[in-house]
Amino acid sequence: MSIQQITPKQRGYLIVNSHPAGSAATVDRQWRRIEPAAPVGRAPVVLVLGASAGYGQALLLAGLRRQGIRGVGVAYEAAATERRTATAGWYRTATTAALVEQDGGDITFVNADAYADATRAEVLELLAERYGPVDHLVYSLASPRRTDPATGEVHHSVIKPIGAPYTSPSLLFEDGTPRIGTVDLTPADEAEQAATVKVMGGEDWQLWVRALADADLLAPGFTTVALSYVGSEITAPVYRQGTIGAAKEHLEATAHRLRTGLLADRGRAFTVVAGAAVTQASTAIPSIALYTSLLRTVLGEEGWRTTDDQAVDLWEQLTGAKELTLDEQGRIRLDGWELDPAVQDRVRELWADPAAALAADPAGSAWFYGQFRQLYGWDVPGVDYTTGVETSTPWPA
Repeated sequence: MSIQQITPKQRGYLIVNSHPAGSAATVDRQWRRIEPAAPVGRAPVVLVLGASAGYGQALLLAGLRRQGIRGVGVAYEAAATERRTATAGWYRTATTAALVEQDGGDITFVNADAYADATRAEVLELLAERYGPVDHLVYSLASPRRTDPATGEVHHSVIKPIGAPYTSPSLLFEDGTPRIGTVDLTPADEAEQAATVKVMGGEDWQLWVRALADADLLAPGFTTVALSYVGSEITAPVYRQGTIGAAKEHLEATAHRLRTGLLADRGRAFTVVAGAAVTQASTAIPSIALYTSLLRTVLGEEGWRTTDDQAVDLWEQLTGAKELTLDEQGRIRLDGWELDPAVQDRVRELWADPAAALAADPAGSAWFYGQFRQLYGWDVPGVDYTTGVETSTPWPA
């Protein structure tokens, strides 16, 4: 037992501790927001890589509530110590497992580095023994580094433009008060570009599909999706035209190679272009916080599509309940609400003078800050932060 009264330890867009009850409450709220549906037919076997946060977590929860999925969720989270809480993803996973058990579901959660061959071997053995062939593989990993299993070399991703420096307004928070700052980035060199592609491109995704195929664990009609993002032309210099964009292009090229090669007569592979979201990955990208805040100001609550909304939409497309929304590159698009021309025109107007936009309507930035804090379990409505809480939570058995 480790009962502690804790307060957030925050440095910019990083909070180094998390609140167990707040993290649990965010999952419970997601669970209740997703309208359940009666599953039709056999429960699909699903492998979710990156199951403890962002779109991976949303797709796992939506799959449970809407499709009755069973299978394996993989995440890489840190347990609590005497000096630190566990990561928010650890607490979220524990809560998800409890909800699955209450609902009579069957998901096994593996806490391990999904980039490692040892993890692949562990997961393949688990699938073979308990679940059988996989119907859907969801690839939603986000990490600043990756160890190449073939060479042992550790590659580090960078968030930089390519070809020219990048200067942009940015959203900063001092003591919770938003203000407009400036970000200046130098262009990436070739080594940094290559390393970012190694971490965030499609190499590891392809290794997972190959491993499943070699183990005879691809179910008939197998489908795999990898989460991606395009975003606005406003943020393109640091995103789609930068190092991250180069990695996303490699991810998309990998989907094509899988469709026409390994899965040509065995299944489908798509990248999924999701809409803007406040995630631990997105808050690390310069100017994205400001863009997302202004987008929220324009759309408001009614026009915003949450990760849960988009996850439900994607499952309906993957299962055939709705027609696939494909672009000319064969990518599944969930971002039409964000890239609507009228919406983007209004965001560009606000971007032209973000300080004035912030002064005129701070609702978007306040929403963003609240969403960011809730990623770590802080500022969640209904949670009492004045009392002690158990920080040592076991990983789901």
